[in-house]
Amino acid sequence: MTILRHITHFAFAVREFVAPTYRPERHYMRGPGPACARRQSGSFGTPATSH
Repeated sequence: MTILRHITHFAFAVREFVAPTYRPERHYMRGPGPACARRQSGSFGTPATSH
């Protein structure tokens, strides 16, 4: 049974190397980013400046 498990794991690893599956959670940022932090760190009365 362990041989079959090793073969399955190896086949999955080879497939992921040749044609990786798309996993959006690996590519998309979670939470607010640095631009959002810069906008919120200014005072409330002044408009945000972009540099």
